[in-house]
Amino acid sequence: MSTIDKNLTSFINIATDSDFSIHNLPYGIFSESTDGKRRAGVAIGEHVLDLAVLEAEGLLSLDNGSYFDQPTLNAFIDSGRDNWTKARKIIQTLLSSDSDTLRDDQDLQKKAFFKQADVTMHLPVQVPGFTDFYSSKEHATNVGTMFRDPSNALLPNWTEMPVGYNGRASTVIVSGMDVIRPSGQLKPNADDRPIFSPCKRLDFELETAFVVGKGNSIGQPIAVDNANDHIFGMVLLNDWSARDIQKWEYVPLGPFNAKTFASEVSPWIVTMDALAPFKIPCPTQEPKPLAYLAEKDSNNSYDITLSVEILPENADSATVVCETNFKYMYWSIAQQLTHHTITGCKVEVGDMMGSGTISGSTPDSYGSMLEIAWNATKPVTLKGGETRSFIEDGDTVIMKGYSEKNGVRVGFGEVRGKVLPALSFDFDE
Repeated sequence: MSTIDKNLTSFINIATDSDFSIHNLPYGIFSESTDGKRRAGVAIGEHVLDLAVLEAEGLLSLDNGSYFDQPTLNAFIDSGRDNWTKARKIIQTLLSSDSDTLRDDQDLQKKAFFKQADVTMHLPVQVPGFTDFYSSKEHATNVGTMFRDPSNALLPNWTEMPVGYNGRASTVIVSGMDVIRPSGQLKPNADDRPIFSPCKRLDFELETAFVVGKGNSIGQPIAVDNANDHIFGMVLLNDWSARDIQKWEYVPLGPFNAKTFASEVSPWIVTMDALAPFKIPCPTQEPKPLAYLAEKDSNNSYDITLSVEILPENADSATVVCETNFKYMYWSIAQQLTHHTITGCKVEVGDMMGSGTISGSTPDSYGSMLEIAWNATKPVTLKGGETRSFIEDGDTVIMKGYSEKNGVRVGFGEVRGKVLPALSFDFDE
């Protein structure tokens, strides 16, 4: 496990509660205007450090190419772990209080630093494929209890493998984009034919996603003890869900249109190197996993504090409706990646793999409105007196996450999205 060097400080003024300490340095893609030139940066305090400037100045030279004056991070990630390690070390040194290269060069600072509030963030990677897992035992138990016999809440395969499905990479979007309420087939009455309607049970799902940093060849699974070498970093993920569309469509093949309209991610990728000091064991897995899923490293999860807020339109402040932690996840990200490839499935650099909804054991730690309001039987009261069973038009959902230890904080920032009304359709035209 990596240790935290508490003596490492930056010449940049960074608030103690900032997610973006010098110990973090997450990567993102930004531009100075909505349609401006996109390039790579790292977050430091309230600023973005332009890596393309550092590269052009000869201060950030990596092996086999130039990587940061590009509209995605895919080429840098694909360049390999040696470059990841080298870049992190160089950037950390340049930002440190002990280095005068940036600290004492005001002209260079004016070219290289931007206020985060003044830039536009973009999807950090081109996403070839998106997969969503279902790896929170508490969440799976809650959903199984609601819709099946509580004594049979978990299906027999759940404790044997990380259950998942392949989703749509084309609608992975970056935080800040509005989400149009989806429409589709609903079946309000069991004895009637379905209707076409806007979703009436729109929900969030509090998740993280990991970004694949190294692919494999078709037919060549990734061994579980090598899986972490194939993972670059993590983002927050709101995997929006249309519960009523899903209820009607998911038998027999699983989620389809209910999950294809928006998977919203935070703009900053927090590297696994930055998260390494916060590693902890997964919950006890019983029965013991089959040999191909058995990890030698017992510190195979992460202590990441997570929360969800709902901000109604025109409201003065948001209401926290969930506080939980990634550490509750039953299956590790290494196990997820290995299981995904065990049949020989090829994964590619930039692929995103969602954790599945992250829920704890208490109602205030449930990671979806389906659970928090218990299938609309226990509506939640927000500040100002409004109630919610699901997400309404005009609501903004805000997810946050961070790790903290010994006074050092490494965070993700946030992923936020506002819900707009469904589109109107006139099928008689």
